[in-house]
Amino acid sequence: MLVFTRKSGESLMIGDDIEVKVLSVGSDQVRVGISAPRKIPVHRREVYEAIAAQNLAASRSEAPSAELIRRLQQLGRQE
Repeated sequence: MLVFTRKSGESLMIGDDIEVKVLSVGSDQVRVGISAPRKIPVHRREVYEAIAAQNLAASRSEAPSAELIRRLQQLGRQE
């Protein structure tokens, strides 16, 4: 891990496209702003982990059976 020391208002660059700027420093908090292209997702770690867990759960779920699909199609036609 690379560790930087930055003061409020200072920033660092990740590659050519991502800027991480220290907006303010409090007694137990640091406000950080991130400028990145829209194609690059930026999430808090807990949100990232929740998304990853949901994706994993979805990938492990079974596809509906052909019989279930046929029944749902029949129900749709009856309405």
